[in-house]
This record gives sequence, structure tokens and C-alpha cells, in this order.
Amino acid sequence: MNIRSIILATAIAAAPYAVLAVSPKILDVPGRSDNARAADAGRKPVEILSYFGVKPGQRALDLMAGGGYYSELLGASVGPKGSVVAFINATPEDGDTAKQDAAWAKLLAREPNVRLQKGKVNALTFAPASFDFALLHLEYHDFYWQSEQYHYPRTDPDDALKRLYAAMRPGGVVGVVDHVADAGGDVRTVVDKLHRIDPAIVKADFQRAGFVLDGESNALMTGADDHAKLVFDPAVRGKTDRFVFRFKKPA
Repeated sequence: MNIRSIILATAIAAAPYAVLAVSPKILDVPGRSDNARAADAGRKPVEILSYFGVKPGQRALDLMAGGGYYSELLGASVGPKGSVVAFINATPEDGDTAKQDAAWAKLLAREPNVRLQKGKVNALTFAPASFDFALLHLEYHDFYWQSEQYHYPRTDPDDALKRLYAAMRPGGVVGVVDHVADAGGDVRTVVDKLHRIDPAIVKADFQRAGFVLDGESNALMTGADDHAKLVFDPAVRGKTDRFVFRFKKPA
């Protein structure tokens, strides 16, 4: 174990709730990009995945996986007896995706238990009771977003969560991490302007879908955030307050 892993393991062990289900060694998997490694300190993935109870052998979903930051870490966490579906929104209007496809090909070669699934975010399709764990990392707010420029369709959050609920096994956990917005205002307007969401909206949405709030953590509350700023503003980028919710489908 290298020095970074030792320091990280010590820091996590000191956290009041953390019993490590996930080894810090997942951060040292060969081939991870420099950008991914640079994001580790701010995202605390070992601490977060441990809080969500991720463990070897699970079937996991990285919903709206982006560039695969968490897909790769989930693949290492669930191990060869587990599996990960990395879902990304894709439309015919996306055009040339060769660069994105090449990056994913390298990731999938490093983590053969990860499978990429392309589809429409407003028509999620998964087999019933497929997953023990699902993750929405900095993505749930986009269920209230739409963009012609980025080919991102308008989505009905209630429908999306209904589909996610059906895809989870009884007792399955959904982990949600997202940028904090202050309460008030139309949720779609706030999301479009700031790419943030009021945590109370998220709780209500998931509970309406049938999930139970099983825990929440302040691990990613930085105290250095201005909730009135766009999350991509250089003044707060990478330093936003992020809520961490653990939802469970009743057994």
C-alpha cells in the first residue's frame, strides 16, 4: 500500500460512521486517468462507497455514468464475482463519439466486469430486480434539466424513479450525491441556472417512488460553497456542498 492509501485509510477510519466495506486500494488500480486521480480528494470515493455499503459480489448500476469515474471504482469494489452496468444517455444526434468510445473501451478493458449501456435517460430500461446497488453521482438534478445543445431530453423524474425502483432488488440501496441548492424557486429553473437541487426535493421524489431514506452524510459538505453560484463557476468548482443520501427499496 502506498503512502496516499495509508493516509486515506487512516482518515476514513477516524470517521464516526465509517466501517470500511471498500478498500482504499481501488484508487491505485493501474490505468486510472490523471483526471480521475485528481478528483479523489474532493470526492472521497472510498468513504462514500463504504457509506453506501458497496461490497464484493454485488450487481451495481452507475446511472448517468459520465466518463466512468465511479464505474471504474465500482468495478474494482464489487470484484470479479460482481458486475456493473454503466448507463449513459445517448441519442443519434450525438454525432461523432469516437473519442468517448475509445476512452470507454480502455476502461472496460481494465475492468471487464463493467458493461456500458447506452440509452435514453427519459426511457430507462432495465430488467426487473437487477441491481443490489445503484449510484447517481452529481446527476439526479439533470432529471429536471433539458438541453437541445447537449441532446439531453426532458425527463419526468417520477417516471425515471419508478423505473429505477423496479430495477432494484428488494433491500437494494440507491446512493445519491448532488450539489446543494437553497430551498425555494422552481426546481427546473434552479437546475437550469445553477445545476443544483434542493435536497428536500430529492428526498420527496425518492420517497414518493417508494424508497425509504436509510441515511444521510455530511462528508461532502465543504463549508466553502456559495449556493447562488453555478457549480461550474471557478470560485466553487470542485468545492461545492454536496448532500449524500442513502435510499433503500424495502425488502
